[in-house]
Order: sequence, then C-alpha cells, then structure tokens
Amino acid sequence: MRIIDISQEVLSCNVFPGDESPKAEQVLSVEKGDVCNLSVFSMCAHNGTHIDAPFHFLKDGKTVDKMPLDVFVGDCYVARHEGDVTAEDAREILKKAKSVGADEKILIGGKATVTFAAAEVFAKAGVKLIGNESQTVGPEDAPMAVHLVLLAKEIVLLEGLVLSGVSEGKYFLSAAPLNFAGFDGAPCRAYLIER
Repeated sequence: MRIIDISQEVLSCNVFPGDESPKAEQVLSVEKGDVCNLSVFSMCAHNGTHIDAPFHFLKDGKTVDKMPLDVFVGDCYVARHEGDVTAEDAREILKKAKSVGADEKILIGGKATVTFAAAEVFAKAGVKLIGNESQTVGPEDAPMAVHLVLLAKEIVLLEGLVLSGVSEGKYFLSAAPLNFAGFDGAPCRAYLIER
C-alpha cells in the first residue's frame, strides 16, 4: 500500500486570480518565553487544494457541512489529459473508469480544462466528484457555466490537486473538507491510496 499526498501546502498554495492569499502569524512562541507555540491563519475557502460545494454558485445549493462524507471518500479514477476535455474525452475517461469500477469520482491530472460539453457528459453519467489540478474546473476566464452544470447535480468539485507523477488508474481517495457550517467551499488534505 502506498499513500500519495495530492494536496498543496497551504501557506504557499496557488490562488485563483483576485482571491486573497493565505496569511499566518505566530502569536505565542516558546523561544520568546511563552508556554507554547501558537499560530493563527486566515485564508479564502478556495485557496490551494479545496472543494466547491453547490452553494458556491447556487443560491439554494448545499453548503459544505450538508454534503455527505461518502462523496469525498472512496474509489476514484485518475485520468491524464492536457488541454480542453471535450465531450468525447469525457466519455472515454468514464469508459476507462467504469472498466475498473471507479466511475463515481474522477480526477484529471495535467493542464486540463473541463469544457461545458464535458461537464454535461459527467453530469448525465451520475458522477459524484470531479477533481483537477487547476484552481477551477472550468475555463479560468469564464468558470461559471461549467460550475453550474456540475454543481446543479450536486457533483462536488475538488480543485487545486497535485497529480504530477500519479499514473492513470484506480485509487482510493480521501478528500474530506473541513466542516465549515454554511460555507460554499473548504480546504481539504487530499490523498490517494494505491493498493
């Protein structure tokens, strides 16, 4: 068994253009005579490796705390792709994932952008989670349409992954988000288990 960390380090993570970067401060220090070391931090819920809940784009969508944990944990399929993921690419990815019994959670490694047509294919197929390496699943300059198609079907988006060096195939995924009540997204420590 091998555990593969697919998360970005939080304080140096990638940030979607326009979002605030994480900030940290050490408020207590043993070296300065305090009883312990104590740090505080602040960050956007969509910095680094994070999930998007339906509420991110939908007024009445589920928030992070209302999403069932089984969406974030279980067998997944890692596909490799460069460029736009077309409808045909999505069908091919799903075919490979289904052949190994891991078609509910799809992670796409590489510099890949899920197109609107691909999002429709994934949504109709009953996928529960789509993940990728970019800070957004859809096109960075216009992510809304892709998000709406997927989030309207309560498909969780797992963005900002680190999948370099991860081969195509079936893995066990753990990517449970922090339990923020009422939030549209949350950071998570995502990892794969290769059996």
